[in-house]
Amino acid sequence: MKYNKNIEVTYMKKILSLSLIPLLASCAAPNNVEKLSSQIDIKYKKTEGYTHQFANTYKRPESYPHTCEQDCYPKTKDIQCETDMEQCRFVGQNPLVDLPGSNDFSVRWIGHASFVITTPTNETILIDPVTEQFDWPIDWAFANLGGGFYRDTPAHITDDELAATQAVVYSHIHYDHFNKADIETIGTNTKYLTPLNFANYFPDGGYDIVEMPWYSDYSVGDTKVHFVPAHHFSNRIVVPFITNDDDETLWGGWLLENGGKKVFFAGDTGYSNHFKDIHKAYGDIDVCLIPIASYHHEEYGNWYRNVHLTPEDALTAAKDMNCGVIIPWGYGNASWKMGDHTSHSALFRLLHMQKQLNSQIPLYILNEGEKVIL
Repeated sequence: MKYNKNIEVTYMKKILSLSLIPLLASCAAPNNVEKLSSQIDIKYKKTEGYTHQFANTYKRPESYPHTCEQDCYPKTKDIQCETDMEQCRFVGQNPLVDLPGSNDFSVRWIGHASFVITTPTNETILIDPVTEQFDWPIDWAFANLGGGFYRDTPAHITDDELAATQAVVYSHIHYDHFNKADIETIGTNTKYLTPLNFANYFPDGGYDIVEMPWYSDYSVGDTKVHFVPAHHFSNRIVVPFITNDDDETLWGGWLLENGGKKVFFAGDTGYSNHFKDIHKAYGDIDVCLIPIASYHHEEYGNWYRNVHLTPEDALTAAKDMNCGVIIPWGYGNASWKMGDHTSHSALFRLLHMQKQLNSQIPLYILNEGEKVIL
C-alpha cells in the first residue's frame, strides 16, 4: 500500500483528540453539592431486602375513586384539531380566577413538564427544563432506530428568562424531566435544587446543587421552595439489566411559597394519599400544576396508572389539596405521547370528567408556550 502522509496526520490527530478527552474531563471544575436533612424519615425498600433504594409512602392503590369506563373522549368546540385529537389548540374561554392575595405568580408552560415560574418578588425558577429531545444516546436511538418517543420541537426558554433564572428544580431523573444539554445551556450562575442522590447524574463543571429530602425547604430570594412527595419511581439506565439504578435517587414534587401564595408542581405521580398529606402539611394550595397524560398503556396496564395520573385522578388530587385553580400539563403538540392515545386525548378526557364529576375547581388551560399570571 502506498504511503499517504495525509492519512497518517489525520490518524494521529484523532488519537491525540481522544487522548485529551480524559484530561479535559479531569480539568472540569467539581460541582458544589449540599445535602439537606429532614425531620421526617424517608421510606426505603427495607421490606424487600434493600437498604439503598427509595420507596413510595403508600402501596399501589387497590382501587381509585373515579375511573372513566366509556365515552371518555367526546368532541368539544373548545379544542380545535387538525386530525382526530392530534395537532390541537385549546380555543375555549378560560375562567377569570380571583385568588386571594394581591401579589401574583407568572406561570409559563414550555411543554410536557417544563415551566418558567416568576414569583411575586421576581425570582425566576425553572421546573424540569427539557427543551429538546431526550439526552444522547436515547434521542439518537429513537430518531434512527424507530419505535420510540420523539417529539416535535417544543417552545423554548427565552434568553431573558435564562438570564433571570435564580433556581432550577428537578422532580426526578427520568429522561423527559432531566436533560444534561439544558443544564449546559443554563450554566452555573444559578442554584439547582434536586431530590436526594441526584448530583451524581450531573456533568462536572462547577454546578451548585442542593439535594433535598421530602418536606425539606430552601430559600430562593424571598421564595421558600419545599420538596414534597410524589407516587412514582426513578431510574436512568441506558441498557436494562446491565446497569441498574432503580430507585436510587428520590422523586417528588415542588411547592413554591411567596407572600402567602403557593404554587404546587406535582411531578410525575400516580394517585395516593400523599396529596392529602401535602395538604395537611401546607394547607390549601392556590395554583396546582398537575399532570393528566401518560396514563394509558395497554402493555403495562394497572402498573402504568399506579405511577401516572388519569385526568380524573388529577381532579381528585386537586380536591384533596383544595386547589384554587388547576393548570394541567403532559399533553401537547410537542409531547412524547408516552402511553397516550394522541397528543390531546388527555385534555379531551379532562374537560369531560370535570363535568362528569361536577368539579368546582376551575381549569386554566394553556397551549405550549403560553403564560398566565395568577
